[in-house]
Amino acid sequence: MQPIRDNARVLAAAMVGTTVEYYDFFIYGTAAALVFGPLFFPAQSEAAQTLLAFMSFGVAFIARPIGAVAFGHFGDRVGRKSTLVISLLMMGGSTLAIAFLPTYAMAGWVAPVLLCVMRFGQGFGLGGEWSGAALLAIENAPKGWETRFGAAPQIGIPVGFFAANGLFMALGYFLTDEQFADWGWRVPFLASALLVGVGLYVRKRIGETPQFREALEQAPPLRIPMVRLVTHHFWTLMAGSAGVIVVFATFYIATAWALAEATGPQGYPRQPFLAIQLLANLAMTAGILTAAWLGDRISPRAALSIAALAVTLMGLVFGAGLVSGSLWIAGVTLCVTMFFMGMTNGPLGSWLTHLFPVRMRYSGVSFAFNFGGIVGGAVTPIAAQLLSLADASIYVGLLLSLAALLSLIGFRLARPADPFA
Repeated sequence: MQPIRDNARVLAAAMVGTTVEYYDFFIYGTAAALVFGPLFFPAQSEAAQTLLAFMSFGVAFIARPIGAVAFGHFGDRVGRKSTLVISLLMMGGSTLAIAFLPTYAMAGWVAPVLLCVMRFGQGFGLGGEWSGAALLAIENAPKGWETRFGAAPQIGIPVGFFAANGLFMALGYFLTDEQFADWGWRVPFLASALLVGVGLYVRKRIGETPQFREALEQAPPLRIPMVRLVTHHFWTLMAGSAGVIVVFATFYIATAWALAEATGPQGYPRQPFLAIQLLANLAMTAGILTAAWLGDRISPRAALSIAALAVTLMGLVFGAGLVSGSLWIAGVTLCVTMFFMGMTNGPLGSWLTHLFPVRMRYSGVSFAFNFGGIVGGAVTPIAAQLLSLADASIYVGLLLSLAALLSLIGFRLARPADPFA
């Protein structure tokens, strides 16, 4: 009974913390798509304001590798648990502060500057979150269950997305557009404080991972883990980063960019489209579970390769489906795309974790995950918005195909490392 209780506690700590982190992250993406453009950025057109809002969205992806290096360093030297608590506080504090920011009409250029500073704080905190949660789950997993345990943080992603979009939908039903733009958008940022409290409570009740303790018994912590990674595992870092690109590119194009495109230029009604995105979120969850099971049956690398090939093919029809003018066709397109996105995400934690030795694993997984996120999560949505401005939204799916092919190369080139090297 005790091992079952311990495993449940570890999985809850991995999932709940990531739920909190991604709830915070998603409400920014949704707000950027819906209201941040006109509230925080002066511009000549609505499309240009949306572009500026997405550029602020991309600030976090610049901060993420910096946070990855910082949290990875302490995660490999001090431990997984304490580092995860600090990352949660950093992300949650930055999100809560956004609820109290003045708009451009109130403070001029100070408003977008403060928004970008808080966005940097979100990204810095998230830089150490997912990787630490994945290590917490996988380094505690029973043999043969590593990929399924490693999928626990990924399950937190759709849960956080469901909570964020569900709250925005509820606000849409109870508030007018004027009320939402005036003050309603602040409510989800305020609500994040409650979720952070839950995450902290759960994480303080867990211990350090057995593999990290065993590694410390064999050798002291590395003085600067990142130096050893760069000098001895550089190409593994690059391959790991490439493998992550498809996850971020698919997710943010199919959520934040798709929401802005569908409710803006394509003219779909906002509330039904948010409901479609919730259904797509369930499809993503199914994809995560399917690929995690498959990863333990064959291998994480093989499961990820299958998923990347599926995204490559889906990218060829994604743009046409979204701009078809039919809400049903757009909905099916998003659901299928998000299912495949979940498949690229389910085995990712297990695959990345086994690429690096334990003593430098937090640093390696954090850097690879977040460096890949710069291309997939920052560059790709901006490129998609530029295509939208050029009236070429139908070609956005090709960005997904390109991202999937880059990740497929990473999956095929990387090889697992000796855990105690």
